[in-house]
Amino acid sequence: MEKEAKIYVAGHKGMVGSAIVRELKRQGYTNIVTRTHAELDLTDQKAVEEFFAAERPEYVFLAAAKVGGIAANDAAPADFMYQNMMLEMNVIHSAWRNGCRKLEFLGSSCIYPRLAPQPMPESCLLTSSLEKTNEAYALAKISGLKYCEYLNRQYGTDFISVMPTNLYGPNDNYHPTHSHVLPALIRRFHEAKERNAPEVVCWGDGSPLREFLYVDDLADLCVFLMNNYSGNETVNAGTGKELSIRELAETVAETVGYEGRIVWDATKPNGTPRKLLDVSKATALGWTYRTELRDGIHLSYADFLANPVRAER
Repeated sequence: MEKEAKIYVAGHKGMVGSAIVRELKRQGYTNIVTRTHAELDLTDQKAVEEFFAAERPEYVFLAAAKVGGIAANDAAPADFMYQNMMLEMNVIHSAWRNGCRKLEFLGSSCIYPRLAPQPMPESCLLTSSLEKTNEAYALAKISGLKYCEYLNRQYGTDFISVMPTNLYGPNDNYHPTHSHVLPALIRRFHEAKERNAPEVVCWGDGSPLREFLYVDDLADLCVFLMNNYSGNETVNAGTGKELSIRELAETVAETVGYEGRIVWDATKPNGTPRKLLDVSKATALGWTYRTELRDGIHLSYADFLANPVRAER
């Protein structure tokens, strides 16, 4: 990408989109186009078509999405499927129709089968059943990356996709029920500490294994791939390291300074038993992560403390 090229970042107010904007600016890109949801509803096909026809961005990072944790996904699968399908199809289609030189679609590791081989290579996509608790979201993301692939095959576009593992970091969502596991734990342990609560109850039995990537590291990879990768197969984004949810909770509690007991509610769902990405493809391209999990959790907790309004959303 040329430093002066017009670059549209869809979803720039979210955790991933804001990190991509920070990284682009850090690397000297000067012509970044953004729109808030109030300015442009990406589920509105006509509005998206008019935006692309007027702005004609040369490069697009599609980081916009309706996201949430297990509880949110399980409670509103129709909403997650509809909103994600509509916004991604509108943006990808309009980018193609208006001559976008390159688009990068951001997905999620939940696109892979529930019992995929571990670590999960990009090639295991659609080889067996998905995890039921986030199936709707996964199907929407699979549709987006497949639409990019089909446009490449049929029309010769250069649309790529990247599938991140669990993300965390600045500008995260700390809602007690609608957020992902790591920010939810940060809030839960912080509030327990403030109340001097004797115990904190966590979902499941703590046994599932998860991988976490600091969002600024993902943003670095996103810009790297836009400049260095073309192909129909997605690229996994992760660290190649995992830990149990129980270990994660203990690390968050230590970071926050909570000294009470951690109690596990095994009546609540665990989700997928294990989700470790095979990151050898990104490594072979010349990229690797920088931020270790314990350091990233400290940075995330500082962000939580610095932004009390965001913590309430």
